[in-house]
Formats: sequence, structure tokens, C-alpha cells
Amino acid sequence: GTLNHNLKQQTQLLTTDGQSSFLTFGGKNTSSMTLQADQQILNAGLIQASKTAKYFRQQYKQTTENNKINTVVEVSKAFYDILTSKEQLNIVNENIARLEKQYKDANAQYEAGLVDKTDFQRAQISLSNAKADLKRTQELLKSKYAYLRELIGYTANKEFDLAYSEGEMEKNMLIDTNQRVSYPGRVEYRLLQTQRELQRINTNYNKLSYLPSLSGFYNYGWNYQSQQFNQLYDRVFPSSVIGLKLSLPIFQGGKRTQEIRKSQLQEKRIDLDLLNSRNQINTQYESAMATYKANLNDLNTSKANVEISRQVYATIKLQYDEGIKTYLDLMTSETDLRTAQLNYLNALYSLLSSK
Repeated sequence: GTLNHNLKQQTQLLTTDGQSSFLTFGGKNTSSMTLQADQQILNAGLIQASKTAKYFRQQYKQTTENNKINTVVEVSKAFYDILTSKEQLNIVNENIARLEKQYKDANAQYEAGLVDKTDFQRAQISLSNAKADLKRTQELLKSKYAYLRELIGYTANKEFDLAYSEGEMEKNMLIDTNQRVSYPGRVEYRLLQTQRELQRINTNYNKLSYLPSLSGFYNYGWNYQSQQFNQLYDRVFPSSVIGLKLSLPIFQGGKRTQEIRKSQLQEKRIDLDLLNSRNQINTQYESAMATYKANLNDLNTSKANVEISRQVYATIKLQYDEGIKTYLDLMTSETDLRTAQLNYLNALYSLLSSK
């Protein structure tokens, strides 16, 4: 709206039947208020919006899916890391139980005068190291739980535990190694395809910018005029207009042509990104499959080594008790067993992560 006080009113020369006279138009004080509604009927932007709406929704869904996939991967790795650490705790506890028995046996033999003090001291050192290893593993497990809480948004002051056995992990480690790579199966590739469609629509939009735009409008106004300011709003002179507006862009200095060329170059860039993405997916697939197969072989080897190490340790323990083997031989076989068990857990975690 407006409110005006005309210091000098507009004057025009009016000629009628050869006689000229000056007329003053308008009032000394004027005020107006207008309400207008506009509706686009034909516009390049409307055409673009109607075509891009579904692709933008699709893009948002694909972005959400990509975030979910990344979150699942990180949570799965953290989950398996905790499970392998818990299995490692079981191995350390078994090791401590063996070392405590060895310590008692070595101490009894030392007190009986069957062996010298070195066997007893070695057993004591090994037991202390195993207990230190237990403490370190327990503390690291706490930090892994904290990381998992962060990933899943779990309250920090609430405790929770994971129940999952080694056997269940082994059941979930196998995949079909003969499956073929599928580009649309990768959400990153589908995102590029969606961007390609959006860019194509943008190119068409720039081409449609040569077309005229058509819109409709309706307005209603309230006009007030008076020579006296205190009487300005005593009488209203309403007005109303309805109509169409046609705009035809004629010259913009070559801007539209350059925008079309720019958009077409961006289309070609996305096409190259799609080609590069296919090459990357092929490389990633071959690398991931090779890593999985290598980890599976490592797991099978480590599992066999654990069984062999157990048998070797049991045999040497009997020979040590009979006085055939030295305590150093017993410690070496015990170390080999612990190493084989840890290698097995590491191989299991690597296999599950690579899957």
C-alpha cells in the first residue's frame, strides 16, 4: 500500500473544440492498497520441476540407502571385532589355566628337587605375562564396546552384551564366489545414473528457455483520494483487474547458448564418471573376492594349525611330565598353541570383514 501527500498536483493541457484549458488531476492526498494473485501457466521452470521431482526423491532415497550400507558395514566390523576379542579372552583364560597348572607342577618338582629353579621361574614369568595380556584385552574390549555404542547411538552409561558363538560366526562366513558383478547393485552407481537423468533434464530446461512464458493474474485495489487529510479514508474507490501476461525472451547476450553447452559438457562428464565407476566396481569386486578367498584359505590353515598345536602340546606335556622333554620345549609348544589360536581368530575376523 501507499500513502502520498502531493505537494504539486499533476496538470495537463486539455483542448476541446479549439479551446485549451489546464486541468489538475488527482487529489491532494492519496492512498492505495492492492492485493494480487499470480499463477504461472506455461514456464520452462515448471516443466523442469515436474520432470525432476521424482528423480530428486529417488536421489534422496539412494543417499539414505548409501548411508545405511556404510553404517551396517561399520557396525558389523565393530560387532565382529568385539566377538573375536571375547573369544581371545577365552583363549587367554585357557592359557592362564594351563600356565597355573604348569606353575604348580614346576613348583612341586622344584621343591622335590627334581628340577632346578629356572623352570619354576620361567613358569612364573609366563603366568605373569598371560595375566597382563588378560588385563590388556579386557581394557581394549571396553573401548570396542564404546565404539559400537557410538555407532548404534546407544546410551553410554547403559551396559549391554553380545551373545554370538564362534560356530555361528563360521556359519555366516561363506558366500557364493561364482556370483557375477552387478553394477546396478551398487548404490553409488545408481546415484550417478540419477544424476545423469537430472543433468539431462537440466539441458532440456536450458533449451526450453527460448520459449515464452505465460502467466495469469488477478488483483483488487482500494484507492482513496481527498483534498483534506482527515477525510482521506472516508470514501473508497475500488478497482479490480484480471488478465494474462505473455513474456518472450529475445536477447540475453548468448547466455542461454553457453548454459546449454555447459550442461551438455556436464552430461558427458557424468557419462565418463559412469564408465570410470564401472571400472572401479570391477577392480573392487576382483580385489574383494581375491581377499575373501585368501582369508578363507588362511582361516582353514589356521584352524588346522590349532588342532595340530593342541596335539603337539598334549604330547610334549606328557613327555615333560615323564622327564623326557625340557620345560623350554613345553613353553615353546604352549606358545605355538596360543599363536595358532590367535591367528585363527584374526583370520576369522578378516574373513567376516572381507565378506
